[in-house]
Amino acid sequence: MSNSLDQLKATGTVVVSDSGDFASIAKYKPQDATTNPSLILAASKKAEYAKLMDVAVEYGKKKGGDIDSQVDNALDRLLVEFGKEILKIVPGKVSTEVDARLSFDTKASVDKALHIIDLYKEQGISKDRVLIKVASTWEGIKAAEILQRDHGINCNLTLMFSLPQAIGAAEAGAYLISPFVGRILDWFKAHNKKEYAKEEDPGVASVKSIYQYYKKFGYKTIVMGASFRSIGEITELAGCDYLTISPNLLEELINSSEAVPKKLDASQAASANIARKSYLKDEALFRFDFNEDQMAVEKLREGISKFAADAVTLKDILKQKLA
Repeated sequence: MSNSLDQLKATGTVVVSDSGDFASIAKYKPQDATTNPSLILAASKKAEYAKLMDVAVEYGKKKGGDIDSQVDNALDRLLVEFGKEILKIVPGKVSTEVDARLSFDTKASVDKALHIIDLYKEQGISKDRVLIKVASTWEGIKAAEILQRDHGINCNLTLMFSLPQAIGAAEAGAYLISPFVGRILDWFKAHNKKEYAKEEDPGVASVKSIYQYYKKFGYKTIVMGASFRSIGEITELAGCDYLTISPNLLEELINSSEAVPKKLDASQAASANIARKSYLKDEALFRFDFNEDQMAVEKLREGISKFAADAVTLKDILKQKLA
């Protein structure tokens, strides 16, 4: 019998590597790769990535301006350097994240995304191979709408914990969404003081509900489950459009021969009893419905803060090198 990773791919799920450590990506033959500030920070501390840091620092110095401007330019270039190296390995796309501190500013998010795409273009990389990651705030969803509609730039709506966020992203025409599985489980385990079997995992249930909604109402936005804590969570979502998986869990899947039957099927969603909602022109309704989900509110806040803090740490490292 083939290993569990090959079986997962056979269900129709596209496997994506969730890592900034491109040295480990090739082994698992993913289609795409996703990065975020936390993953880039972890990778950038390794000696083998020193050259990328050097390129970014040199770019920051070349652009000039005060130290903060140099640091901002160096960080943007560092993200693109990682993306460029990853794209030498994967045949598809890489996700590069907009600074999380811009999560509540639509215009600033759009401007930063356009700048990142320009940096990729300078490296000879087409926008078709890049997904711009923005947080699934109202402002982030609106930024994605502008980038997709006006600039033809594909977006990955990240830090997604609820159906209202998913509906907003689909209506905005986002190319892809990243609903977080493990972080939802973390919240429920802490909140309810109990363990969950994979069959009742609340993070898995959240992705399944989003998948069913999209398929029932014909949205083309790709559902990419993310943030996994175990291979059980992954195999419960076999058949999902995409799954982005960390190297350690990809390794577990390769070393497992456990059967991976298809669990999600678009054809079955048509009969699902789901009410349709719309947020496209109703910010107040979006905010109210999102606010009703305590878990989603808390995890979105926490996720933005963590990514922003890791970006600041990266900037501090670059500032020391620039100084």
